[in-house]
Amino acid sequence: MRKVELYDTTLRDGAQSEGISYSVQDKLKIAHKLDDLGIHYIEGGWPGSNPKDMEFFRLIRRKRLKQAKICAFGSTTRARLSPAKDKNIQSLLKANTEVVTIFGKSWDLHVKYVLKTSLDENLNMIFSSINYLKKRKRKVIYDAEHFFNGALDNFDYAMNTLIAAAEAGADILVLCDTNGGMITSSVVDIIRDVRTRLSVPLGIHAHNDSGMAVANSIAAVEEGCSHLQGTMNGYGERCGNADLTVSIANLKLKLGMECISKANLEKLTETSHYVAELSNMRHNNNHPYVGESAFAHKAGVHINAMVKHPLTYEHVRPELVGNARRFLLSELSGRTLIMLKAKQLKLGFKKDAVHTKKILKLLQDMEHQGYQFEAAEGSFDLMIKKAFKKYERFFDLQGFRVIIEKNEQGEVVSEAAIKLKVDNIDKYTVAEGDGPVNALDSAIRKALLEFYPALAKMHLTDFKVRVLDEKAGTAAKVRVLIQSQDAKDSWGTVGVSENIIEASWQALIDSIEYKLIKDKR
Repeated sequence: MRKVELYDTTLRDGAQSEGISYSVQDKLKIAHKLDDLGIHYIEGGWPGSNPKDMEFFRLIRRKRLKQAKICAFGSTTRARLSPAKDKNIQSLLKANTEVVTIFGKSWDLHVKYVLKTSLDENLNMIFSSINYLKKRKRKVIYDAEHFFNGALDNFDYAMNTLIAAAEAGADILVLCDTNGGMITSSVVDIIRDVRTRLSVPLGIHAHNDSGMAVANSIAAVEEGCSHLQGTMNGYGERCGNADLTVSIANLKLKLGMECISKANLEKLTETSHYVAELSNMRHNNNHPYVGESAFAHKAGVHINAMVKHPLTYEHVRPELVGNARRFLLSELSGRTLIMLKAKQLKLGFKKDAVHTKKILKLLQDMEHQGYQFEAAEGSFDLMIKKAFKKYERFFDLQGFRVIIEKNEQGEVVSEAAIKLKVDNIDKYTVAEGDGPVNALDSAIRKALLEFYPALAKMHLTDFKVRVLDEKAGTAAKVRVLIQSQDAKDSWGTVGVSENIIEASWQALIDSIEYKLIKDKR
């Protein structure tokens, strides 16, 4: 089994994504998570570029990692300057890492118009920088920036840059598609040519500007590259880098390559979501392998087939990457999913029963009105129970009032008053909140807690509002989705109305009733 080394540059290249800014503590946490996943190299940043990266290198030295090696990143020395006098090179040494990654120019266009120096001087910059670091006992990974563009324009010179790096002692030569515009067939042709001329291990660093980063990286490995660079979730400048979550899964499950262990592969989804959270980025539901929708099935034909055999609509088992299969509730789901849900709720009717058809018709009608049950299975459970008179009422609402007031200090205050009846006992409560929904939530809990103490262990975790018909302006229907959780579970509920408070109330009441029913099962 061939081994492929994984090199993660989330903390440097990934941090160049629009909207991402890591604190030093964020970087330390992500580094530990990547180490736990089994990543071989973690690029910590560019110590010569900012104090934050230098602080990271200082602190990470105190931490114990399982096996990952931290890499400092920087450029070759400047033209006509010895490495001993170059501040960036000296910063790489001060980072005190066992591994240093250094990049140089492979494309003669950059040498002429960016560095504004001679082609020979650029070769000297590459050789002298790597040779200087090797003499100081560093393992050196050389990133040949813009290599593929350089090879297409002037293959002989691009090769000379690699030869200079190899002769200086570089341990790994990484071929970079820095502009991200290469097509896989061109990447394959160039790597095949390079391999016949060099014996130093090769790596691949691909950007995703043409949507080909993962494909190009996998093809490079198939052509003999033993080192793959990328970022978690594909973060990176412009369109991002090769997505390591997808690359790892493909290497392990499709090509049978040794990159991380089977046990660590099961941490892939968790790691992906963890990095997204610390990056303050919304995780892509449609993300291959690790997205919430990666193994979600909605169409009735698909669900029916999946119940019979999981390989019918899944290319791998979701648990291999730490994900899970989901069947989505919608008007497209068909009777199979309704039968499965009825079985779960112990209602006992069969797929072809009149009850099943009735539920499917009700579901289709409600979705036509704007309801959406994909993320609101709590409301769907209640709907079924109500439709077949299996619903137990825990309280009777007699009315509520919400007041929103802006006081003299300019503060906006929300107050909710609720009247309800529990076991023929009238309750009237008033509560304030950060907003009208928060005030309603506080008021109803205040009224119900003495009867149902378990509600104290439940809280709302997400609140989303979607306008269903923007052309209707302020008279448009809105759909409110509320996510709730307790110590054991998480569930979603939905409400739809032209009035946002009423839609919120529907979703809020469903979330509370679902909790009470769930606890009584």
